[in-house]
Amino acid sequence: MPEPSRRPPALPPAAVAAAAAAGGTPAAADAASLASAGPRPGAADTPAQQAWLAACTLDVAVRKAGNVSRASAGHGMQAAQFVAAAAAAAPALLRAGATLGERIEGATRASLAVAGCNTNLGIVLLGAPLAAAMQAVPVAARAEAVAGAAAGAGAADAAEAAARALRAAVVCVLQASTRDDAVQAFRAIAAANPGGLGEAPAEDVRSAPTTTLREAMALAAQRDRIAEAWAGDFAPVFDLGLPAFRDGLRAAARTGAGPAAAARAATLCAYVELLAGGPDSHIVRKHGEAVAQSVMVAAQGHREALRGGRLHEATPAWVAWDEALKRLGVNPGTSADLVVATAFAGLWCEQCAGAAPLAAASL
Repeated sequence: MPEPSRRPPALPPAAVAAAAAAGGTPAAADAASLASAGPRPGAADTPAQQAWLAACTLDVAVRKAGNVSRASAGHGMQAAQFVAAAAAAAPALLRAGATLGERIEGATRASLAVAGCNTNLGIVLLGAPLAAAMQAVPVAARAEAVAGAAAGAGAADAAEAAARALRAAVVCVLQASTRDDAVQAFRAIAAANPGGLGEAPAEDVRSAPTTTLREAMALAAQRDRIAEAWAGDFAPVFDLGLPAFRDGLRAAARTGAGPAAAARAATLCAYVELLAGGPDSHIVRKHGEAVAQSVMVAAQGHREALRGGRLHEATPAWVAWDEALKRLGVNPGTSADLVVATAFAGLWCEQCAGAAPLAAASL
């Protein structure tokens, strides 16, 4: 079977014009070098850029048990490293017309250069297809959301319409991945050298890939939740994380919480849901299946407390669990990566539905 084109499929002229009007750039544009690329003019004002920076800031603004946060450093890392890495990754990750491999390698190398260690490889691996999808169909989501609003649909319905359009675009982006994408992603993973990487029986990242990036991810899907997301059309994000994030936003808004507080509450909801939804594969790699299962079961208890209105960031039991996990060196890193991807998608969809951008500085 011939290898598909490395570039995303060209958009029809109407979509090109609409994308330009919406502040996006069609995915058919060319990008030569990403590692040294700076932000394109106006990039800081695009919905994707705003959502990316806010999502990555939420990652450390919210106390997520076992993860690095402003309130609680851990695992030899500080929150500032994550924020710096997110800003450094943005130009490559969000570069219009870039391939998946270019986004992943450029963003990873830029992040390593400023953070000095791996802080966001998983986030980048999940963020790249989302960013490409947002740029490929920025107007499809907006058009349906606007039409829904005009017909009297509420913000929740409009955001869900945007999420459906985004998910369809993500599927197309993943299906179009190539072997060249795998080459660049493998280099990025090897450079980041995530904890517990080990060796794979097939398509090991230290060897030249023989498959497309998505096919390589499918081979690792049973042992890695990020690879599972790639192989399964981002089901953990769209089926598990995003509904929890959206519910958290709406519930917080009903209490009178402002946008920043609502986003923090939504991030906590998504994290608990994802951590309770399956063993964290980063924990499995570093500590084994039994430890990962015990963390998942504990998260299920916290999920019940959250649903009953008895859990928030400062709840003593939550703070104590956060500190205990860090003392043991247990970091649910894959769940955190999935939460950032969820927030990235969720905040972008909210903007499509008419919400004001959430400034990272407000978090």
